[in-house]
Amino acid sequence: MSEYTVAILGATGAVGTRLIQQLEQSTIPVKKIKLLASYRSAGKKLQFKGQEVTVEEAKPESFEGVDIVLASAGGAVSKKFLPEAVKRGAVCVDNTSAFRMDEDVPLVVPEVNEAALYNHHGIIANPNCSTIQMMVALEPIRKAFGLKQIIVSTYQAASGAGQSALNELYSEAKDYLDGKDMKANIFPTKGDKEHYPLAFNLLPQIDVLEDNLYSHEEWKMIHETKKIMLGDMNSPKIKVTATCVRVPVPISHGESIYIEVEDKSATTEKIQQLIKDAPGAVLQDDPAHQVYPQPINAVGSRDTFVGRIRPDLENEGAFNMWVVSDNLLKGAAWNTVQIAERLVADDLVHVK
Repeated sequence: MSEYTVAILGATGAVGTRLIQQLEQSTIPVKKIKLLASYRSAGKKLQFKGQEVTVEEAKPESFEGVDIVLASAGGAVSKKFLPEAVKRGAVCVDNTSAFRMDEDVPLVVPEVNEAALYNHHGIIANPNCSTIQMMVALEPIRKAFGLKQIIVSTYQAASGAGQSALNELYSEAKDYLDGKDMKANIFPTKGDKEHYPLAFNLLPQIDVLEDNLYSHEEWKMIHETKKIMLGDMNSPKIKVTATCVRVPVPISHGESIYIEVEDKSATTEKIQQLIKDAPGAVLQDDPAHQVYPQPINAVGSRDTFVGRIRPDLENEGAFNMWVVSDNLLKGAAWNTVQIAERLVADDLVHVK
């Protein structure tokens, strides 16, 4: 069996540390691990399979001899370093938005479109966290009954904006409970003019607001869904719209999803069975006993949890459901490592 040299770019961040953990638990035979970050983090000591590893400053030459790169250090960093890694023969799985809409870059959720990996040119993109969990829940339904329309409202955790954002939520909550003014420096997004507290609040803006009145997060969900399911980010074959809301939950996104299927023979019971049988999905749907997915219970799990499946009583062939997943694992670190596992299993990594 081949063994691989793996580099983790952004190793000290919230997702980076989870990439290390998920790689430790993966089926990938790791010969050597390289932990890369900014110069500020260089010299830190982290653990990989019980061994101490020193974090190095990321430079183009850092990727010499590397077979697989798992990247989660921000879009600008990925754009700077991943082409350099590819030049040196590495295959990269990127957990930023830098390459997601590039026509030559596969955008992959392994349970949905693993075959797209065969068309990679050195870089594979990990989709947006909120898109990933929706794809895991909806793909078995699309295969069985077809999809005409998706309307999704997200309830996205603070950690989706990074560790500093999560820390801000905690400090705001403490200040609020202590009767102090809350200081907001990050939410709804660093890239906009105004900042508002998230603790004890809801913010109907994730990322910047576009000229078409949608946030960029909503735009991503719409077009990533089409690219993953249909291979075309602008396909009219499935209508998709989204409202994305940041909520004061530390980890795990929730989504209220409304779908219209093509095949009217679909029933709640049939959809529940599809979810039961779907890879990566767990059905939690027992209304009589108040069993349904909750973010607090999803933390630390690789699975996507689906419940509250019910028909639209006013429209035949339409259903509602509630979907929850750990945004830092299935929404980021685990999906990234899972893609790398499939690259190895399908012999799509060329070891030097």
